[in-house]
Amino acid sequence: MKNSQDYEKNCPILTIGAVAKSLNVHIRTLRIYDVEGLVVPKRSSYNRRLYSLNDLEKAKFIMFLTRNLAVNINGVKIILKLLEGSKIKPELYNDYLQNIAKSLNIDEETQKDNKNVMERRCKGFKHGSKEDS
Repeated sequence: MKNSQDYEKNCPILTIGAVAKSLNVHIRTLRIYDVEGLVVPKRSSYNRRLYSLNDLEKAKFIMFLTRNLAVNINGVKIILKLLEGSKIKPELYNDYLQNIAKSLNIDEETQKDNKNVMERRCKGFKHGSKEDS
C-alpha cells in the first residue's frame, strides 16, 4: 500500500502556469513535454492540465538533461524509460544521473560548457527575437 506522502506527490494540483513559472520556462515547453509523452499531466474536468509534484520533479530532471548534458528529446525518452523501469523515484533521478555522469568522468565543468553551448544555440530562437520575424 502506498503511503500518504506518495499520494501527495502524485496528486495533480499545479496549473501549467504555476509549473512554468516555477521552472522559469515558457508554457509551450511544458506543452511539448506533454505531446512528446515526457511529462503528461492529468486533466481537470475543464480539460486543463494539472501537474503533480512528481511531474514537477520530472520536468526539472528533463531540463537538467537537455540543458546540462545536451541530451536531445529522444535521448531523454530513453533515459526516462530506463529510470522508470528501475523503480527510482522522480525526486532521485537527478542524483542518480549525477553519479553516473561522475563515473563516466563527465564533470561539472563539462556540464557547464554544455549548458553554455545550449544557451547560445537557443538565444536565436527566443520569442520576439529578430529571427522570429
